[in-house]
Amino acid sequence: MESKSAFHELAKAAVMQPQESSLTLMKSKTSIKVGIPREVAFQENRVAITPQAVNLLVSNGIEVLVEAGAGKEAKFYDREYEECGAKITFNTADVFACDIVIKVSFPTPQEIEWMSEGITLISALHFPMLQKELIDVLCKKKIIAICFEYLKDESLNYPIIQCMSEIAGSTSILIAAEYLSNVNRGKGVMLGGISGIPPSEVIILGAGTVGQFACQAALGLGAEVKVFDNSIYRLRRLQNALGSRIYTSIIHPNILKKALKSADVCIGAIRSTQGRTPMIVTEEMVQEMKYGSVIIDVSIDQGGCFETSKVTDHNNPVFEYAGVIHYCVPNIPSRVARTASYGLSNVFAPLMVQIIEAGGIRNYIWEKEGIRSGIYIYKGNITNQAIATKFGYTYKDLELLIASNI
Repeated sequence: MESKSAFHELAKAAVMQPQESSLTLMKSKTSIKVGIPREVAFQENRVAITPQAVNLLVSNGIEVLVEAGAGKEAKFYDREYEECGAKITFNTADVFACDIVIKVSFPTPQEIEWMSEGITLISALHFPMLQKELIDVLCKKKIIAICFEYLKDESLNYPIIQCMSEIAGSTSILIAAEYLSNVNRGKGVMLGGISGIPPSEVIILGAGTVGQFACQAALGLGAEVKVFDNSIYRLRRLQNALGSRIYTSIIHPNILKKALKSADVCIGAIRSTQGRTPMIVTEEMVQEMKYGSVIIDVSIDQGGCFETSKVTDHNNPVFEYAGVIHYCVPNIPSRVARTASYGLSNVFAPLMVQIIEAGGIRNYIWEKEGIRSGIYIYKGNITNQAIATKFGYTYKDLELLIASNI
């Protein structure tokens, strides 16, 4: 009994000694306000955040300010945003004064003027149409500007580009089917064949994401598909993704010219990593295509891969050349704005939650490599080499800027 008592006192003394405590360092959540403006760019029908995504943001302590009518063209209405916890404003300037502004198209001069100093802007970049004067103002206001086309996810893929390419690829085949029909002055051909009637022939130029989803859609409708690309790796990857062997070829002019003569549809899905898209199909090749055949030039936003292509819009989407219907609208995903908006929102909403959990945009930029790839201006410094070269700016390394606590 005495030994038990002694042991008790010893244990009590040990508890009273200073102890090492393992502290869990938690990042304190910061409060942020996210602004969703109404798009004013020509025929831009998408919206960056859907009402369902607003509900996710609000439940994570993020205040969301939506400009009245922001989702109207995608058939998301102000009432839906309010029911999900967003605040609706008729004052555009208030939206651009939020901590983070998310929009689809690059901001106009007036929208940049409304921005408060030091905010974060997430939008498209539209590099070919970029103006130095607008970049100057963004730098002057110490904006953190992020181009969503260059954003990367955990696997270092481009989620926005992937999503919009999937939409463009699938939709391009549906568009082709429309313009083969009599309703749209086509030659009255069904894209997929039926019993006893040969299927339509579809040629796809490019075996990237657009080409892959165009191929899947065309095969699903029963068409005969031929895919051309100069990358054996992409052609092999496409066949593996489809799980079947289809006609594939490198882009040899004579082979392509022969294939085009019998084609009913040709989808241009060639992408360029720098500069203009290479012109694959010459005017002579187009002239030898069948009367009433359809060209969908998805690459038109980079100049187009058909020599006969010229930019059209959603109001006047097609023109004819040598009896061949050309569809050359640069912004195909905006044609299905509601679906495309869901795709954008599925990337942006989790991103906002991750930012607030990291304790703010600066912490998140430091932690995540993916978002750093999309930043082209950081607090007055140009951090994108291509923009610096194009406009004669001094390029600054983003990681050094953050490490320097700028």
